[in-house]
Amino acid sequence: MARHRPADHLSAQVLTRPEFVEACAQRDLGAVLRLAKQWGGVGFSSSHLARRCEMTVSRVQDYVNGRIRAQRVEVFERVADGLHIPGALFNLAPRPWETARSNGGASVVATTELTSSENGDTSVLRRDFVKLGAGLAATALTGNRSGMPSPVSGTRIGSSTLAELRAKFARLRSLDDHLGGAETYRFYAGELQRTAGILKSNSFPMEIQRELLTLFAEQAQQAGWAAFDAGWQPKASQLYETSYNAAKQAGAADLAGNALAYRAYQAVSGGLDGTKASDGSCEVAARTEIPAVESLFYQRAAWTYAMAGDAERTGEVLGLAEEALTKPVGGTPAPAWAAWAHNAVELQIMAGRCWTVLRRPLRAVPALETAMAQYDDTHSRDKALYLSWLAEAYIDAGEIERAVQVTGKALDLSADVASSRPTERLGLVLDRFAPYESESGVSDLLARRPLNPLQVRS
Repeated sequence: MARHRPADHLSAQVLTRPEFVEACAQRDLGAVLRLAKQWGGVGFSSSHLARRCEMTVSRVQDYVNGRIRAQRVEVFERVADGLHIPGALFNLAPRPWETARSNGGASVVATTELTSSENGDTSVLRRDFVKLGAGLAATALTGNRSGMPSPVSGTRIGSSTLAELRAKFARLRSLDDHLGGAETYRFYAGELQRTAGILKSNSFPMEIQRELLTLFAEQAQQAGWAAFDAGWQPKASQLYETSYNAAKQAGAADLAGNALAYRAYQAVSGGLDGTKASDGSCEVAARTEIPAVESLFYQRAAWTYAMAGDAERTGEVLGLAEEALTKPVGGTPAPAWAAWAHNAVELQIMAGRCWTVLRRPLRAVPALETAMAQYDDTHSRDKALYLSWLAEAYIDAGEIERAVQVTGKALDLSADVASSRPTERLGLVLDRFAPYESESGVSDLLARRPLNPLQVRS
């Protein structure tokens, strides 16, 4: 019988176990190696760990049994490299194998994950790896290690500290691309509380205060979005209101307009009329000098008007959003909260969603099909949502077989997303299949109605 060779590196399932992440964060090498032996799989013995981490077997056993405790950085570097533990978990810089590229392709660690399952769907494995990376990044970005100074300690706040706060928030903001609001809310809320504490307990020049208020407003919007995505609507409403007031106090008209756009989006998602708030954001859009802000506000307003059943106004503001895409970029760069939507794909998605709810499938389907062909599966929450509207448009067009296929794909993508929105949306789409239970694939699809992931985790 052939001898089974143990894996060289720890799997994503081990790296994401809470107890393993905590052991790494505490730099408790004994616990790290003990958990690696326990969960690493067949062959993960002390001798295997010793070979991978360039130690003697007796030294591994000393760590595991608590007889000695690792202190030197080079020891953690050897373990990280030998088992492919991302450097962020040990509060190290990214390891060479994390950033290595092979002929311009995927990173070595990504390739390892993609090939670890003979029967796995490559797109699903890649999406899961991106989520793993985002989660590890969140741990590194938000967890202060004992003995490490806070970047905002003291009472003197200047432009360099402000830049540091902004840079950290920008990195955290990117987590929203891959994680649901129930997972990201605590990170955004933590940054919001930190900035609030600085505003309350420090004195600084008027310009620094204005910039801090602007940052506070942005953080409140991001935390509000995460709360909305998680289904915590009262909390989201409060944060949007806080953001609006802070942006007004800072004189940040565009940011205040974005708070209005968020309010409108939340209102229509709850079955309320959000057109008044959208009217306000459109007024800001007409005055702004930043095309990305203008396009974003008109896109979000289009959704509000579509949900209100106003096809004429929807078409009008979609046209204004498209026009904004063609405007030259001026001297003021687009803020991060608006730049993401300033492209043709995002506009196609919004247009397709609007025409779907207005029951115009001949307009909706081409826009959504084109956009989804270019939209990566790693954005699992958002793509699942957008596919739900494409499925509805197919139902309206009488293309039930295509609707079944698209809904199945959306269910796959949303299977473990910590967001209430895909579950709620897909539940509504599945309801629309009820008259077609005799059609091929429909009964099997209906049997896949998802549980709410937030309820399962609670």
